[in-house]
Amino acid sequence: QVQLVESGGGLVQPGGSLRLSCTASGSAFRDYTMGWYRQAPGKQRELVASIGPIVSDPRTVYADSVKGRFTISRDNARNTMFLQMNSLRPEDSAVYYCNKLTPPRWDWGQGTQVTVSS
Repeated sequence: QVQLVESGGGLVQPGGSLRLSCTASGSAFRDYTMGWYRQAPGKQRELVASIGPIVSDPRTVYADSVKGRFTISRDNARNTMFLQMNSLRPEDSAVYYCNKLTPPRWDWGQGTQVTVSS
């Protein structure tokens, strides 16, 4: 079973930036399309962005709400995925998680809290 650890969240002002990281414990990470998800209080978890397994041909997809502001990337040699978040808005505040795009998913990590507030 792969374990996922998210990091990089924090408190940032509107318009600011954060870079999230997701590190997987096993090399199986490099075989799958991965996604960044987020869950705000009282809302369902939603997919923010996804990236295919091949670094040279990443096949990225973004939710309309983050398109042009967020960039997903991955480093298969380090079993790590990133989410560069720019021009952050209060509505981006949520706990961010990473996991496979399609089931069966691995156990969810603890997530990393992103709070966008002045």
